[in-house]
Amino acid sequence: MLDFFTIFSKGGLVLWCFQGVSDSCTGPVNALIRSVLLQERGGNNSFTHEALTLKYKLDNQFELVFVVGFQKILTLTYVDKLIDDVHRLFRDKYRTEIQQQSALSLLNGTFDFQNDFLRLLREAEESSKIRAPTTMKKYEDSEKAKKPVRSMIETRGEKPKEKAKNSKKKGTKKEGSDGPLATGKAAPAEKSGLSVGAENGVELSKEELIRRKREEFIQKHGRGMDKSSKSMKSDAPKEKGKKAPRVWELGGCANKEVLDYSTPTTNGTPEAALSEDINLIRGTGPGGQLQDLDCSSSDDEGAAQNSTKPSATKGTLGGMFGMLKGLVGSKSLSREDMESVLDKMRDHLIAKNVAADIAVQLCESVANKLEGKVMGTFSTVTSTVKQALQESLVQILQPQRRVDMLRDIMDAQRRQRPYVVTFCGVNGVGKSTNLAKISFWLLENGFSVLIAACDTFRAGAVEQLRTHTRRLTALHPPENHGGRTMVQLFEKGYGKDAAGIAMEAIAFARNQGFDVVLVDTAGRMQDNAPLMTALAKLITVNTPDLVLFVGEALVGNEAVDQLVKFNRALADHSMAQTPRLIDGIVLTKFDTIDDKVGAAISMTYITSKPIVFVGTGQTYCDLRSLNAKAVVAALMKA
Repeated sequence: MLDFFTIFSKGGLVLWCFQGVSDSCTGPVNALIRSVLLQERGGNNSFTHEALTLKYKLDNQFELVFVVGFQKILTLTYVDKLIDDVHRLFRDKYRTEIQQQSALSLLNGTFDFQNDFLRLLREAEESSKIRAPTTMKKYEDSEKAKKPVRSMIETRGEKPKEKAKNSKKKGTKKEGSDGPLATGKAAPAEKSGLSVGAENGVELSKEELIRRKREEFIQKHGRGMDKSSKSMKSDAPKEKGKKAPRVWELGGCANKEVLDYSTPTTNGTPEAALSEDINLIRGTGPGGQLQDLDCSSSDDEGAAQNSTKPSATKGTLGGMFGMLKGLVGSKSLSREDMESVLDKMRDHLIAKNVAADIAVQLCESVANKLEGKVMGTFSTVTSTVKQALQESLVQILQPQRRVDMLRDIMDAQRRQRPYVVTFCGVNGVGKSTNLAKISFWLLENGFSVLIAACDTFRAGAVEQLRTHTRRLTALHPPENHGGRTMVQLFEKGYGKDAAGIAMEAIAFARNQGFDVVLVDTAGRMQDNAPLMTALAKLITVNTPDLVLFVGEALVGNEAVDQLVKFNRALADHSMAQTPRLIDGIVLTKFDTIDDKVGAAISMTYITSKPIVFVGTGQTYCDLRSLNAKAVVAALMKA
C-alpha cells in the first residue's frame, strides 16, 4: 500500500499528486529536496524519512522528479517497476505541455493522470502477485542424480574412462611407428562406439560428447603440433662464444672501456631510471609544467588520433562537418557516453584521498543528474561531467546548517549563560592544540574563555592545557582588559569522572561570568565501547551548545569509519530520547597534505555537518575557515 505518489518539476511546481494512506506528502518530500536534491546526494534513489521510505526518479530532459512514498517496514517489490511505468507514460502523454518549459504553461495545464496511475498501480500489484515463489528442485530431478546411473552404462566399443585415459597416456609416451598405428586404431573404435551408442538408444550427456570430441582432436592434431614445435626450436640457431674478443696485455686490460658492460649508475641505481624517477616525483611534464588531468574518453582519443592522420577517403568538407557535428549540442547524454569519463573521475577522487565508497556515490550522483540532459553548444562530455562534479562538490562542502560561533556566543551572553563547546575525536588528532587555537581566536574577538580539563586519562594532558593557558594569558593579560581574567583553566587532576568535571566547570563559568567554556575530552577509538559510553554520558548530562569532532586531513576511508561510529555510539549510548550527535568538524593538519584534500569531502558527505575550523600549522594564528571553492579547485587539479 502506497502512502503517496507525486510528480513535480525541479522548479518546485507540483504537477500531479496521489494521496494514499498518508494525509500529506509535504513533509517527506521537502526533506527529500533539502537533504538529497539540493545537497547533490543523488547516488542512491532511495531516501528514508522517519517511518517512510521514499524512492525517486529524475527526468533531466524535462526537469521532472517522480517520488513515491511507503512505510519502510513494508517490502514492496513492484515500486521500481511502477515508478518506471509512470515516468514513461506521463512523459509521453504530456510531452507537449512539458516541452514548453514555462511556469505559466505548467500552471494552466491540466494533468488528469488519476485513472492512468490507478491502472498502472493495479497492473504492478498483480504482476508481483503472479510471481509465485519458485519451488526447490528435488534431487531426483537434478542432473547430478541422473549422471551416476548414466555413467554406469557401458556400450559396445566404448572403453571405461580410466582405461581410456591410461591407454591415452601410454599412446603419447610411445614413439616411432607404433604411435600412429595405435592412434589410428583408437579413433575408429571411438567412432564406432558413438554410432553403437546412438543405435542402442543410449543418450550421451553433453559433457561426454565434448570430452570425446576433444580426445579425437588431440589424437589427430596433437602429435603434429609437437613435431612442429620441436622443429621450430631446433631451427633457431644458438650463438656460441664471445661477441667480441677481450684483449689482455701483461695480465692487464689495454682498453678498460671495452670491459665495462654495465650501465652508468648513481648510488647503485641506473642513471636513466634515476632521471625518470626524479621526473615522476616532481610531477613535471614537458617544459617542467604540471600535466592536466586527462579525462577524455577512449573514443575521443581515438578520434583525435585519426583526425591527425591524413585520410584519402575523407575530404576537407567531411572533416569540417564532423567537427561541427561533434561540437554542436544536439544529443542527450546517456550512461554509455559518461562511463569512461566517470571512471577516470572516480579514480582521480580516490587518488586525492576521497573515500572509495563516497567517490563511487559522487560519480553515480553526477550520472543521475546528467542522464538525459541535452549538451550545450560547443561543449564536450568531459567538460560537462567535470563541471557538474565541481558544482556537486561545492554544494557538499556547503551543508544545510552553517555554524556561526560568534553570533551564538552573543546570543548566550544576552541569556546570561556560558556557551559550551565539547571537543571529541580519536587519539593524536590535535584536540588540545586546536582547542588552544580556538581559545586565542575567541580572545581576539573579546570573549573570555574557561578551559575545562576533562581528559583525566592521558598523562600530561592537564599540564599541556596549563601551558597553553599560561601563554594565552601572556598574550592577553588582565591589565589590557580592565583587570578581567580572559582565560583560565579548570582542572581536578587525573582519574576523575569527566562528566562531573565538565558540570562543575560550567557552573563555575556561570558564577564567574565567563563567556565560553571549552571542554577537552580524552582521545578514544571509535570501537572502544566503554569510552564511547562515557563520552555519550558527558554530552547527555551537560548538553553542550556545540559538539565538534576533531579529525585529521591525512585520513581517507578511516575518516568515514570514525565519523559514522562516533555518531552511532553517541546515539546508542545516550540516555536521552533525542540523542545529541556531532554538530561540526574541525579538520587538523591541513598543511601536511598538499592537494590531497579528499578527507574534507569524505567527512562532510557522510555526516552532512559543516567543517567549522581548519588547522593549518603549529601557531595560535594557524586557524582558518573552510573555503569550499579553493578546496574543490585543489581536488580537481591534476
